[in-house]
Parts: sequence; C-alpha cells; structure tokens
Amino acid sequence: MQQQQHRQPELVEGSLPVFVFPTELVFYADEQSSHKQVLTLYNPYEFALKFKVLCTAPNKYTVVDSTGAVKPQCCIDIVIRHRDVRACHYGVYDKFRLQVSEQSQRKALGRKEVTATLRPSASQEPPGSRSLDEERRMKEQSSDSEFFEQSAFQSDSRPVAGGPSLLTVLLGLVCMAALMLPTLGEQESTVPVYLHLSVNKKLVAAYVLGLLTMVILRT
Repeated sequence: MQQQQHRQPELVEGSLPVFVFPTELVFYADEQSSHKQVLTLYNPYEFALKFKVLCTAPNKYTVVDSTGAVKPQCCIDIVIRHRDVRACHYGVYDKFRLQVSEQSQRKALGRKEVTATLRPSASQEPPGSRSLDEERRMKEQSSDSEFFEQSAFQSDSRPVAGGPSLLTVLLGLVCMAALMLPTLGEQESTVPVYLHLSVNKKLVAAYVLGLLTMVILRT
C-alpha cells in the first residue's frame, strides 16, 4: 500500500523516467543501410506501458508501429526510416518524442526526446564537426518544438488507389461478349453466322481478358 501511495504521485505528475536507446539517430545519405534505424524502448516497471511516437518533421520519416504497448519488464523495437535524403536536409536536427502512459490512463506519464539528423557521408565528416553539431543541437533543444503524430501523417500520405479506367472496363466487357458468342462451325445457333468467331479469336479474347483482370485487381 505504501509503494502504491509513493508511486501514484510520480505517475500523475508526468515525471516517469523513460528509457530509450539510442538517444540520437544519425542517417547517412550515401549509405542505404543507415536509412533504417531502430529505437529500443525499455519498460523496467511492474506495470504495462502504452507509448506513442511524435515527430517534429513527420513528412521526412516513416515510423513502423508508432503506437503500441510494452509489457512489464520487457522492451520493444521501433523502426524508423528516413525517406527524404535530399541535400537540403543535411545537418538539420529533427526530434522524436516518445510519450508513455499507463494502460488505464490517457495522460502522458513520461516522455523522452531523441534527436535525428541526416549527414551526407560518414567518411566526409570533417574533424570538429561533431562539436559544432552538439552546440547546434543544444540550441534547438532549448527552444520549443512542435510535435506531430506520426501515425496521422502516415495515413494521410498513403497513395489513394484509383479504380480501373472506363476503357479497361469496356474492353473487358467486349472480351466477355466475344467468349459468349458461338464458335465458327456450330450449326444450331440463333446468332447470325457473321458473329460466329473462330477458336483462335476466342483464345485471343480469353488472353486479353486475363490480362485485364490482373490490371483491375491491382488497382
């Protein structure tokens, strides 16, 4: 009972320590393998935690599973991909904020910020650039940053799949009609003879219809 009374004020105040590794993400434009980074969120507590990943520049990153839960005394990996490695983003520091809360609460009980930056190449970093970057990062950390929900951006950025074009549908209907016509040489048919198709023409119609079906299913 005393432990619960001691722990509850800490949770309500939002000062719950959050354990994340690493605390800085560095992407290199010329290294494809570095465009994918992994954040590990640890939960050393006796209760489960819900988490949410926010970002100051969600249009530059893709976060796999930006929301979820971590079981007590377990950890979870959060995959972050940099998807805009243009030169105009070199040296710019972005921030990720991991907010955690208890399963039964909505209020953020703790948060941890992780910086992310894009560099042109690991082999081209001049001596002393790290100290300059550290100074720049400290200046940006002292200023207020606006964070956005990563999941909301991802849902908006997904391309909207359009339906099949009218020409594709009409061509498919023509092929189906061709397959329904009688074959050349059939005697008992009320369809005029000039509408009878040869076997080769029906094979072509069936082949085209199969291709159109694949196109329609992919749209």
